[in-house]
Amino acid sequence: MYSLPITLLLCLAAPAETKGTVTFTPTPQESDVPALFRMEAATFDFTQQELRTNAHYTVSAVRFPSPIVTPDVENNTVHAEYFRPNRPGKHSAVVVLHILGADFALSRYYAARLADRGVAAMFVKLPYYGERRPAGGQKRFLSNDIGRSVESMRQGVLDVRRAAAWLASRPEIDSQRLGVTGISLGGIVSSLAAANDPTLNRAAFLLAGGDLHEVLWAMPEGARYRKAWTDAGKTKEDLRALVAPFDPVTYAPRLKSKRVLMMAGNVDEVIPPASTRSLWEAAGRPPITWFDCGHYSAAGYLLPAIREAVDFFANEPSEPRK
Repeated sequence: MYSLPITLLLCLAAPAETKGTVTFTPTPQESDVPALFRMEAATFDFTQQELRTNAHYTVSAVRFPSPIVTPDVENNTVHAEYFRPNRPGKHSAVVVLHILGADFALSRYYAARLADRGVAAMFVKLPYYGERRPAGGQKRFLSNDIGRSVESMRQGVLDVRRAAAWLASRPEIDSQRLGVTGISLGGIVSSLAAANDPTLNRAAFLLAGGDLHEVLWAMPEGARYRKAWTDAGKTKEDLRALVAPFDPVTYAPRLKSKRVLMMAGNVDEVIPPASTRSLWEAAGRPPITWFDCGHYSAAGYLLPAIREAVDFFANEPSEPRK
């Protein structure tokens, strides 16, 4: 009996990486998109490699350049995982974003449940997360460099827009049924992306809200950043002025014509209920589910919340809200 060398076996086992090109062509509505989040016509390359498959879906790793070039080379490549339903036909598609704590397993679970129901899902890692964090560096999406943090918010939104363009280019995707969803930080970025991308016509925001200056000022994780801010002689009003161009409430009225679902905790200590209500009011009071929990205790409610969100995306919508 003959055996193949282990290196040859590994090569045979690993699916080849494929390469492609996507052309982003702005819709006529692009001229109405605020300048911070507007995208010009562009062509970008991508690579894709199959990771695993089962009876319901196939997962592949996808990489493409961010529309924003930062001084950190690693951060300039977007890393994503595409969950493609194996059933035939055209599918709706959703970009899935993760929490501040980078629980990628939760996002993968969410994407997998969408794919189980025939909804293609693309889990995208936000700036400075995972492979996008410079080796040995201390840079984070949220840090005491608030200016860079809000720029990371802008980059995250534009990365979602490019991910949506990638999805729309796929032959198995119905480009008229694109959405975005996320939890906590992912929900905040999702709300900005949904409001500022004309092609995203459905969205679900979990544990998210507006009035970012209030959130950043009060959130427990932000204590050291707040101290650095005040030690530099800056005030809460200075923070409000800095983050206003990146606040979901600023753009929420643009969500009124879209299909939106919100879910929140009624005693949330990180995204206060008042912040969620502010976003909800500005967005035209879309359907909202309140859970009897805080931000951290929401862990016990995430499975039913994800089920509700999956139903929202999987069930064919009625006409968009007027």
